[in-house]
Amino acid sequence: MGGGHRRRWSDEIKGRIVAESYAPGAVVSEVARRHGMSPQHLFVWRKAARAGMLSLPADEAPLFVPVVTEQRPAVTVAEAATRSSTTITIEIGGAVVHAAAGVNPAWLRDVLRAVRAAT
Repeated sequence: MGGGHRRRWSDEIKGRIVAESYAPGAVVSEVARRHGMSPQHLFVWRKAARAGMLSLPADEAPLFVPVVTEQRPAVTVAEAATRSSTTITIEIGGAVVHAAAGVNPAWLRDVLRAVRAAT
């Protein structure tokens, strides 16, 4: 910092730094200073990640979210035919995400990470 020149960060590096800032017990200002940047700059990147404009790297462990099931009243065959049986509903952090069959898994992963980061 203070060198008077502008650094260029790849999206991959930005994603890794943002993910590091979301680690349990991480302090944003400490993560930012460790990487030679201001905390405000890191907060801008975190906001971009929440908006889906920056992808975070895949975790080493698979990402799992709780499945919530609920009893619904019986429906007629005609009603069932009009409903799409190829969608799933994921509730995470108070938000509900609907995913249709054939959704790009990488896109869905990024959406779920952004929702998780925002909550």
